[in-house]
Parts: sequence; structure tokens; C-alpha cells
Amino acid sequence: MAVFTGQYYSAARRGFVSFSAVLPVDILDEKGRPAYLPGPFPTLYLLHGYSGNHMDWLYNGLVAQLAVKHRLAIIMPSGDNSFYLNNPFSGQAYSDFIGHELVDVTRRMFPLSHKREDTFIGGLSMGGFGALRSGLYFNDVFSAVIALSSALITDEIAHMKPGEHNGVASYDYYANTFGDLSTLPDSDRAPKALAAKRQAAGEALPRIFMACGTEDFLYPNNLDMHQYLETLGIAHAWVTHPGVHDFDFWNYALPIALNWLQEERKETSNHE
Repeated sequence: MAVFTGQYYSAARRGFVSFSAVLPVDILDEKGRPAYLPGPFPTLYLLHGYSGNHMDWLYNGLVAQLAVKHRLAIIMPSGDNSFYLNNPFSGQAYSDFIGHELVDVTRRMFPLSHKREDTFIGGLSMGGFGALRSGLYFNDVFSAVIALSSALITDEIAHMKPGEHNGVASYDYYANTFGDLSTLPDSDRAPKALAAKRQAAGEALPRIFMACGTEDFLYPNNLDMHQYLETLGIAHAWVTHPGVHDFDFWNYALPIALNWLQEERKETSNHE
């Protein structure tokens, strides 16, 4: 296993951006001897939550062990508090950064697969929103989405008024991040609207895994998205378990998600 942390100049972000990467290039075989894998590796782009950064999953999660177990590269970028959306006010194109630039740059840096069927996106909280939205928006890039305790807040913040605050952030922050809130639910910034649009157009949808703790303050939002996908007839995995909005739950859910992803990939290969 190799762990990298570094920066590169991002044209989409107009400055240097930080990211971490875990690659299963050097592992121990069944006899405890070093073994070196050449790649190319299937890759999970794993996003942090609100107020987090590219080190969150390394400090608090199980990504190193899981990368080795699943022979999977895991790339973890810093996305600020952007919800991974392009921001015309700051000029930073976070969505383009996640959906195109970061994928291209890391494929040039590391031995990663260039195939859609080997390219996945996941995240927690704000990063869960970013994973769902990016997976649906860049459906030609990502073949699977892992969304944990996702901050699926577009319906509720659409009703906020100037001067209001919902306990997490203010109207001004949300308007700066999402744009015109009154049109948000029907826009391509909303995962629900994107899912319906992609399905109606007959486009390929990423496979979706959703999980949320039953005591999480975002559980109603995630349940609503699960039910909406069911209404549309979009197949997806939905996992619940006692838990709140913390790494205890995310460290429970991510291994399940990666086992699901492994089985999905096997099933897809068997049908080819």
C-alpha cells in the first residue's frame, strides 16, 4: 500500500489544490512477502463533508485497509465547503474539478484504469451529495456512486429567505453555493431532478448505493431520496443501521458499500 498527499495547480479551481491518494501497489502476499501490483487500478474518488478536507478519510476512516483488500485506488480531494458545485462568484469550478480535471490529472499521475466501469465516486454528508450529484451529472465518467449520510438539502433550502439561517449555514451561503434557491429543485444542481432527467433521456445511470444512520439528522432527507428513486424505478442499494452523523457509522457503511461494489462489478462482468 502506498499513501500520497500533495498538491497540483488546478485550472478549474484557479490555484493549487490538495489531495490524498491510497494505492494498493505494494502489498503482502499470503506468506507475508512483498508483492507489487502494476495496475491499472479501479478507482474510487472519495469526497469529504462540510468543514472537512482531503485528510478526513485518512485520519478517521479505513481507506488504507479497504484499498488493499479490494485492490482499489482511492483518491481524496479537498473541496472546501463547495458542495462540489461550480461557483460563478468565486470563479472556482468545483464540479468540473471533480468530474473531469481531477480524474484526468490523477490518471496521468498514477496507474489508474481509464474505463468508466472502473471509475467510481463516493462521499459522506456534503460529499455524499457531491457523489450523487456528480455521479448523475457526469454519468459518462462514473459508473457507480456511494453516498453516505448525504446532505440532500436542496428541497428544504429552496424555501429559505434572505436573513434566515438553518442552524448550519445562512441563506447567503446557500445562495452563493447553489445559486437561485427558488429554482434549485428543478435544476441540474439537484440530484432528484438529475436522476429524473437522465432516466427520461434513456441515458446510462450509475449504480447507486445509499446508506444513513437511523438517528442521523439527515436520515429523513436520505429516506426521501431513496423513496424518490423507488418511485422512478431506479434500482439502488439502501442500507440503514442505528447511528448518527459520525465516522462510527461511515466506517460501518463504507466496507459494506465496497463489498456491494465488488459484487456489482462481478455481476456486470458475468453479463458481458
